[in-house]
Amino acid sequence: MENKKAYIITGPTSGIGYETALELAKRGTVILVGRSKEKLQQVERTIKQAGHNAVSVVCDVSDMKSVKQAAKQIIELGLPIVGLLNNAGIMPQKATKSTQGWDMTFATNHLGSFMLTELLAPHLPDGANVVNIASAIEDPERKPAKIMGMKGGRYISAEASTRGEWKAGGAKMAGIDAYATSKQCVLASTMAFARENTRLHFNAVEPGITRGTNLGGANAIVSFIFGHLMAIIPPFSKYSSTPKKSANVITKVLTDISGKTGIYFDEKGEPMLGSELSRDIKFQDRVVSETRALLSKYN
Repeated sequence: MENKKAYIITGPTSGIGYETALELAKRGTVILVGRSKEKLQQVERTIKQAGHNAVSVVCDVSDMKSVKQAAKQIIELGLPIVGLLNNAGIMPQKATKSTQGWDMTFATNHLGSFMLTELLAPHLPDGANVVNIASAIEDPERKPAKIMGMKGGRYISAEASTRGEWKAGGAKMAGIDAYATSKQCVLASTMAFARENTRLHFNAVEPGITRGTNLGGANAIVSFIFGHLMAIIPPFSKYSSTPKKSANVITKVLTDISGKTGIYFDEKGEPMLGSELSRDIKFQDRVVSETRALLSKYN
């Protein structure tokens, strides 16, 4: 029965996504969703060589037209999909624009995963799991983030976020406000979806400070600090993980059949609390309604 299940994963060609794709392949067919056809085919070959099954769908999650096309392609595969993992994420230092002219970080991390979820949700069977990769950087009170001078999510509105505008008084490190805000929206949306759609199960995972992860576009210094130094220096080291460990936690949540929903899991797979704002129901609903309004022209 297990191998008759299928799981969708975005961003499966490196870091946590790659390890999770290999892990999920032991439990069923993996639908690999990513930008590079060559890299997807490489992962597909690795999975098939291990005696498992995978299929590739080329999609740029920062481009809403590409997301719409990918969702159509996934539905047409006719596979028994029981899990969707929105893993693709970037933390570029320089602000760039997506195909729609939107802030690339916000478009990739929040809008693309939101739209893919909305398009696929009606086609998922009762009890299917949707897991979103969040980040504790969204919480201004999170100790490691505070020490680093991060100020948490800086959400003004969905429209403002597409323009790369964040609440004043943010982090001095380039790219951090965009990343933190996009991940706060991911977390808030997950909780709103869990309340709104009881037919499916929506959960979020904070993968910890992970060595060997590749957040597209992050500068070398930021990558080194996050990927290596923080993994070994207290108090950061207590949150450290590896792509393989993160993959095990994520796979466990995505394949869980106990019906858990609306839970934010930490790097060890234990429930954790997000920022005060991300837990505010009014904020959650505002993020969802503003995001829906923004994306409505692409539906």
